[in-house]
Amino acid sequence: MTTCLLCDEHDETGGMLCPACTKATRVRLEALPVLYRGLAPLLTPSVSGGQGRSGKGGPAPIPVTLDVLDIRGPGGMASLLESWVDAVRQERGRPEQPHTGSPEGRVDRAAGALLGYLPWIAVSWSEAGDFAKEIRELARSVSTMIRPPDTDRGTRIGNCPAQFEDGVICGAALRLPPGERVVKCAWCLTSYPPATWAGLKVLVDEDERTASNAA
Repeated sequence: MTTCLLCDEHDETGGMLCPACTKATRVRLEALPVLYRGLAPLLTPSVSGGQGRSGKGGPAPIPVTLDVLDIRGPGGMASLLESWVDAVRQERGRPEQPHTGSPEGRVDRAAGALLGYLPWIAVSWSEAGDFAKEIRELARSVSTMIRPPDTDRGTRIGNCPAQFEDGVICGAALRLPPGERVVKCAWCLTSYPPATWAGLKVLVDEDERTASNAA
């Protein structure tokens, strides 16, 4: 029996990642290309910000979120995933391969390569914990960025504690829009009416403590 390098729970399989964390990492890797494409609408300048210059005569504000540009740019998600592909190939004695093409195509190829390596990573690689943690944080960060454009984001509640059927925690950002009485996760569509808010806070606080301890 070993300890999973991501959740620190005992793992009877003797691998580096327990089956639950392996499955969660697979789900996140499969989702990353979709999440990447989901950021594209956020690069469209808002029509509500005026045209040309600001009202005070200075330059117009940047029309998109810099975090989105960082993720979508050549050095963002594509480079991060490719760095893990290179690390795995080096560990396994495989020759390096060039990373060419558009950032979107590079994300698709790198995520696909890592999915192919995941069985070996989960069983044998000593860096599996750092790898799975970075993939988790990347997926969570991008999920939080995706939201309907030109709307008030409302009050941030925390990260959605809903579990999928395979036990994976959703983790997307929860917000209560102005005038609404029900918190609804934009990612997994779980609803939290006022009667559940006390229990929701307990779950959110527990997930934040778990994430802090695992960091």
